[in-house]
Amino acid sequence: MAKSQPINAPLSASKSRPLSGWRANWRYYYEMTKPRVVMLLLLTALVGMCLATPGWVPADRLIAGLLGIGLLASAAAVLNHIVDHKIDSQMARTFNRPVVKGKVSIQQALIFSFVLAVVGYALLEIWVNRLTAMLTLASLVGYAVVYTMFLKRATPQNIVIGGLAGAAPPLLGWTAVTGEVHAYALLLVLIVFTWTPPHFWALAIHREKDYAKAKVPMLPVTHGIAFTKTCVLLYTILLCLVCLLPYLIGKAHLIYLVGSSLLNAGFLYYALKLKYAADEQTAMTTFRYSIVHLMVLFVVLLVDHYVPMAL
Repeated sequence: MAKSQPINAPLSASKSRPLSGWRANWRYYYEMTKPRVVMLLLLTALVGMCLATPGWVPADRLIAGLLGIGLLASAAAVLNHIVDHKIDSQMARTFNRPVVKGKVSIQQALIFSFVLAVVGYALLEIWVNRLTAMLTLASLVGYAVVYTMFLKRATPQNIVIGGLAGAAPPLLGWTAVTGEVHAYALLLVLIVFTWTPPHFWALAIHREKDYAKAKVPMLPVTHGIAFTKTCVLLYTILLCLVCLLPYLIGKAHLIYLVGSSLLNAGFLYYALKLKYAADEQTAMTTFRYSIVHLMVLFVVLLVDHYVPMAL
């Protein structure tokens, strides 16, 4: 494996010189934060906050908690752009990213990430609580360092092991309100943790040639597409079972049972199609549906939490 590029060295993949100082377009910095991913994480954190209390979350705790978690998640995303810039330059999905193209230099991106992390941590430490601040920082390290720098390049099970960092937001939301870890919050983490492999492996199947070219040992590259499709199906079945647990333990009501069952049936349909009747677009369609699945699932959890109280 090639050694990491020095911070001040020019990017070999870039054909344009980075803009000096902080004059780079703000859109490049915004893009590096992966806003769509962060918004999905914040949705799961919001639901964790709401489920932690029978009433409404205090506005100050809600705003400071979501902002702090969002800033630290954004800092992790920027670090991912930095660490993966060589891999990104070889993949069709990512070759146009700001660091790869030199629109933002590595040094600028590092400073940006550092500022986001410091401000985010300070918000959580001062206006929320230390437990949430430390857990969120641990998630940043888990994603940006443990997963991106080591696991992603070391094992085809990278997304399974590293998925824990991305599954943490419901727990972070819960601790932001209560200041303690609860078994139900861990169950919400388990749902996201189980959802992550079939979600990401569907994308990896679609981009298998890119990962092979970049020499990233994703499961479709090391074990083949057919084996990965089987894993997607098995993990989807496991996800369907895990999603029943909130209802079975009495923490969710009929609204959640019906809503989650319909969403899981859709995911299972796509997983079966991917395994037994796939066309060129099935993997990407499955990936896109998985995002809708998680987003709507947590919205259903939220509705199920508040609607019975209002009746």
